[in-house]
Amino acid sequence: MGDRFRSATLDDLPFHLILEILTSGARLSGLDLVCLELTSSSFRGTHGLVPQKSKSLVDFAAFQLCGSHPVYISLSLGAQDELVARCGQNWKRVLRFLQSVNQSSDMVQTSLGNKMQIRSGRYHTLLIKDSTVYSCGSSLCGVLGHGSETTQCVEFTPIKFPNSAPVTHVSASHNHAAFVTQSGEVFTCGDNSSFCCGHSDTNRPIFKPRLVESLKQVSCQQVATGVSFTMFLTNEGQVYTCGTSGHGQLGHGDTMDRPTPKLVESLVTVGPVVQIAAGPSYALVVTRDGTLYSFGSGTNFCLGHGEQHNELNPRPVQWFRRKGIHVVRVSAGDEHVVALDSNGYVYTWGKGYCGALGHGDEIDKTTPGLLVSLKTHLAVQVCASKRKTFVLADNGSLYGFGWMGFGSLGFPERGVSDKVLKPSMLYSLKDHHICQVSTGLYHSVAVTSQGRIFGFGDNERAQLGHDKLRACLNPTEILVEEASEFGVC
Repeated sequence: MGDRFRSATLDDLPFHLILEILTSGARLSGLDLVCLELTSSSFRGTHGLVPQKSKSLVDFAAFQLCGSHPVYISLSLGAQDELVARCGQNWKRVLRFLQSVNQSSDMVQTSLGNKMQIRSGRYHTLLIKDSTVYSCGSSLCGVLGHGSETTQCVEFTPIKFPNSAPVTHVSASHNHAAFVTQSGEVFTCGDNSSFCCGHSDTNRPIFKPRLVESLKQVSCQQVATGVSFTMFLTNEGQVYTCGTSGHGQLGHGDTMDRPTPKLVESLVTVGPVVQIAAGPSYALVVTRDGTLYSFGSGTNFCLGHGEQHNELNPRPVQWFRRKGIHVVRVSAGDEHVVALDSNGYVYTWGKGYCGALGHGDEIDKTTPGLLVSLKTHLAVQVCASKRKTFVLADNGSLYGFGWMGFGSLGFPERGVSDKVLKPSMLYSLKDHHICQVSTGLYHSVAVTSQGRIFGFGDNERAQLGHDKLRACLNPTEILVEEASEFGVC
């Protein structure tokens, strides 16, 4: 009689139903699956229901989740095998790598359930936290989006948008900013003297986010802002550009400026684009098949072709093609470039001044070079700026190299103008699992898996969101919760 009222346990559930839950809409991460495997016997064995090569039900669930991941399915069979081998045949680690690559470049899902993205501009910082966009720092030409009366915000302050659609992607440049909403609409603000904001009816500063009318019928997913031009990536994998094209950075085969976004037609036939990056006057594009294209200014060898000629049309970087390397992410610095491949390896090229390339010297590299000192680490994000580079590993450790620049590399024991010639771990953040990093001219910011934000470097213009501090040699937490509805500007 008592058995009739016995509470059902997880072990009583059919295992095919558990597997369905693990691999359907749960959106579990690799770490979530590890925790399940460690805390419940139900997930530890195969129970004879999954292939012998899987060590457990959770391992098989991770295998199935990897099989549906857009990065994984874009790889060749050989590249898939290489990635699995690189992860020690551990499907949970493969899943963690794939998900981390996506999140570190886009929106981070924190352990507290928040969705966050952070971007550093020249003297300002932009932040998405759930459905709200914040900005702090110098509002030169209206880049903070708070109106013409605002010259500076000393803490993260919410930006008001014309509609209530959540913003899902932001890009911060020198003097203008771009935002993509969940519905695919694009808003821009800041200096429009070069028409980089995409509004042809005025070349004056735009002080509040304004809808890019010419893209109303085009749904976008990413934006990338250069010094005087902007790139837009649509949900269909096509690229639009506008602004100045003196070096061919708009990719239209000429040096004509474009006051409104125009489709880069030569990229339509090479397959869907999955990521865009904008340097000061050059552009980078990664396609689904792992090919990296570059165009614009060839100065400092940033285009990766072994020469300094300008490219008016997107040109594939043959060094990667010849070696069969599948590029998944790229970051465009002021004078150098850093790329990440499908095995978590890191490559740098361009100007080597101050050790920004991480090879232990200051020698320029005309074509991509593997960062050998990080081969034992599985990198998930790369980030380049003015003479400095960050690399984020899948275990949450952050590595930096290049010019300290007012402490913006995050090594408090080093001088503010020192050079770090090889990748070094930021022990100042070793107690935190970093899941996203961004760096501007003289400041850097990082987001942890718990949703905490740490800033370091120059704060002269309050770009780190602190009112009193002028410099942060030690990574210092930024408390966004203190921002009121109107903030302190």
